[in-house]
Amino acid sequence: MTAPTSDAPARPTQLAKDHTLAGIALMLVGIFFFAVNDTMGKYLVGTYAVGQILLMRSAAALVFLTPFIRREGLSAFTNAPRPWLQVLRAVFATFEVGCFYWALTGMSLADTMTFYLAGPIYVTAMSPFLLGEHVGWRRWLAVLAGFVGVMVALGPSGGAFSPHALVAIAGSLMFSIFMVCTRLVRGTSDVVLVTTQVVAALVFGAVTAPFTWVAVTLFDGAMLALLGVVAMIAFLCINRSISIAPASVVVPYQYTTIVWAVILGFIFFGDIPSTQMLIGAGIIIAAGIYIFIREQRLAKPAAFTEPPPA
Repeated sequence: MTAPTSDAPARPTQLAKDHTLAGIALMLVGIFFFAVNDTMGKYLVGTYAVGQILLMRSAAALVFLTPFIRREGLSAFTNAPRPWLQVLRAVFATFEVGCFYWALTGMSLADTMTFYLAGPIYVTAMSPFLLGEHVGWRRWLAVLAGFVGVMVALGPSGGAFSPHALVAIAGSLMFSIFMVCTRLVRGTSDVVLVTTQVVAALVFGAVTAPFTWVAVTLFDGAMLALLGVVAMIAFLCINRSISIAPASVVVPYQYTTIVWAVILGFIFFGDIPSTQMLIGAGIIIAAGIYIFIREQRLAKPAAFTEPPPA
């Protein structure tokens, strides 16, 4: 008679599998909400200036964040590491979002997002100079491939270098500096990081919005308020995803943002991305995933690089 087999060893494995699947699901949901946010932003920039959008979106986001801020306590903000770097990070976050909105006034969702997908590649290129990290030849080749992808997305003709495309590239560079700053303040509470971004955008909007203010309809007012709420929900989903599942598994799913950008851009604005843009996006995504996997193998900390909130 054989002894009954215990399923105890299988339980942790099954639990880990469940957490991984839940993490993937949360990442996909978070990315979808970011894409919805970007689509709403694309609609609104046709009527309202960037400053007004940032003001109203940030005000709504701050209301949504209030319970989390109270729970975190004032000490989390006063004791945050490297305060001046926290401020610099918030400034770059505000300007990269501003560039994202500005680019959307003349480009499709997919085109704009393609340039922003290169952000993690720029971070790798900057890391030896700003973070003191060693970058081996394999990752330098991936960085070079990423730059090639950007050039392919721009197109071979000079006409592709439109002002909006250049603004998108400038915004993606600011986005990468923002991510470098985020690495340098690693250990800061997520609530503090998000709140400082929201406050910086609120200040920028409060200063600039009065000069270009447009009367807001009831529907658009609801859309502007939802921008902040949807972005916060996306952040919560993504942060939870990272906390319950391995980053090496869930982070690459951030690139599904380009799929949603193509689908939603076509449905709501009739945008059809060019072949060269899709090829460029594919090269950038491949280079970004390779760099991420390589950093994971080298046991380098790699935080989620969230798409720019819109």
